[in-house]
Amino acid sequence: MSSVVTSVTHPVQLAARINRIEPSATMAAVAEADKLRQQGIDVVDMTAGEPHFATPQHVKDAAIAAIVGNFSKYTAVGGTIELKDAIRARHAADFKSAYSREETCASTGGKHALFNAISVLVDHGDEVSLPVPYWVSFKDMVRYAGGDCVLLEADESQGFRVTSQMVERLITPKTKLIILNSPSNPSGAVISPQDMASIIRLAHERGIWVISDECYVYLNYTGKNFSVVSLGEYRDRFLVVGSLSKTYAMTGWRMGFTLGPAKVISAVQKLQSQSTSNPTSIVQKAAVAALAGSQECVAEMRAEYITLRDQIVNGLRAIPGIKCTMPEGAFYVYPNVSAFFGKGGANSAADIAHGLLHEAHVATVSGEGFGTTDHVRISYATTRQNIDKAVQRMAEYFGHL
Repeated sequence: MSSVVTSVTHPVQLAARINRIEPSATMAAVAEADKLRQQGIDVVDMTAGEPHFATPQHVKDAAIAAIVGNFSKYTAVGGTIELKDAIRARHAADFKSAYSREETCASTGGKHALFNAISVLVDHGDEVSLPVPYWVSFKDMVRYAGGDCVLLEADESQGFRVTSQMVERLITPKTKLIILNSPSNPSGAVISPQDMASIIRLAHERGIWVISDECYVYLNYTGKNFSVVSLGEYRDRFLVVGSLSKTYAMTGWRMGFTLGPAKVISAVQKLQSQSTSNPTSIVQKAAVAALAGSQECVAEMRAEYITLRDQIVNGLRAIPGIKCTMPEGAFYVYPNVSAFFGKGGANSAADIAHGLLHEAHVATVSGEGFGTTDHVRISYATTRQNIDKAVQRMAEYFGHL
């Protein structure tokens, strides 16, 4: 007597929370450009949100010394005392803040720090105020945590600047958190110190949290860098998330940090202890060198970005039909391409981005991923030669639509 085993195929049932989020639009654009490059096509990549500069030599030397010195064991979850002190000292020197070690946590990149902060603050049904256009991951992090995004539509004619009046109009009894990003990815808009102070004061009065994503805080072209840490009298209601990625050309090193009330930082470290644990030990040594060493490299990169910004804005504005605001920080332009909708089969920003990639071989990111429908994001963190090539190809592409 033989028995027959029947094969049963069970459907893959994933947790519901993973279906609340979408893949990163920027990562998708990078992957699509890579496919063309692998076919031998010369693609001018304007997608990457990372400096084209090399990591400064003294930072690399510190990492090499850490490897040679066998600094390769676990550290405290939130970073070594040396690293926490370097983060605190840098902010104290630049913004006159006064954070303790218990109010400081280092993480595996700024994105990880943001994920931690949103996860410990946002619960199911909480509302989170989010200016549009927004960085692609904000919305999905909030949704993954169970929160609901309330979108603040910034005015393109005003350079996408966020004002305190805009924020106040959309606050409800369910508002738990306001996320601010200044200078902004993708628009390059900068919130004025006056508006930032008003928003922080308003949040403090209403018992609302604020996360200030200051990834680009040192790439502010308005005349003076500004951080909310200078608003120390309201510090019990805000968190500052920072990153070494853009400031020191250390994107792949993955080093970010959070500054905030000790109780929240303790929760962040608890969550981190059950996910990644400490940031890479060797990177921590490199981070100390970056933060505590000469800041001349930061000033040099910043000056070059201003030159690159002016070059690409002038180039884009010379293309008939393109509207482009002047970014006040970061290293992105966010041109409006809606004048070309309905031409050459292009009916959306996604179609334009697709056409630019496959016909002009210029890689950009469609604005839909940032919450708008009329724009593409272009990174000018590249060489002057690449900008010239990209603008020329874009002019030819739009000229034929």
